This record gives sequence, structure tokens and C-alpha cells, in this order.
Amino acid sequence: MNDAGDCYYAVIFTAEMADNIAGYADMAHRMNVLVEKQPGYMGRSDRTEGKQEITISYWQDFDSIKAWKQHPEHQAAQALGRSMWYKNYTVEIVKMRRGAADKPESGRPWPAEGNNTAPS
Repeated sequence: MNDAGDCYYAVIFTAEMADNIAGYADMAHRMNVLVEKQPGYMGRSDRTEGKQEITISYWQDFDSIKAWKQHPEHQAAQALGRSMWYKNYTVEIVKMRRGAADKPESGRPWPAEGNNTAPS
């Protein structure tokens, strides 16, 4: 198995929202539009329950993740998130490998739920 072609990355962002999230929805929409234009971006899965949020974004390579983290508009959004919108948050990056784990034992693809745009 060739690691370069068979691997991709997942960035797992979890957060607890603050009480005052004025402006958050507009910024989140802007970031969602912007990230879709980034080289190496493959898709994402989002889930919010109450004040808990999780977003998993998928990337072709680690350099693409670093470039997105340093994008000027994304940096501004990150600063607002830290200062206003999130009580706390975590970011984890995981290297994923395509292969047998991508499908359940039945051989059929995993079912999609919600508005997932995860890589296939």
C-alpha cells in the first residue's frame, strides 16, 4: 500500500460554545465557504448538540492543514473563537489510511448521515 496515495488527514475540532455567540453563525458560514476553496480540502462532517459542537474536516495532506490554519481570514475567525465564542475547544489531527477499515465487513460503504461531505 502506497502511503502517499492511500492516506489522508482528519482534523477533529470539538468545542463548548459560550453563552454569547453573536456573529458566530455568519463567521461559520464564511469559513465553510472559504475552506471549500482551499487546496487539499476534501470535505467535512458537522454535529451540534446544545452547546457542544464537533467538526471533522478531511484533508489530502498535512501541508494543506497548515496552510488553512494560517489563512488570514481563518486566523481572524480563530481569534474571535478564542476570545468570544468558545468556552473551551480542542483540535486533534489524525492520519487516516484508506483500505479495509473504510468499509464494514459487508463490503458496502458506510452509510452517510446528515450533511457529511467526507471523503470516499
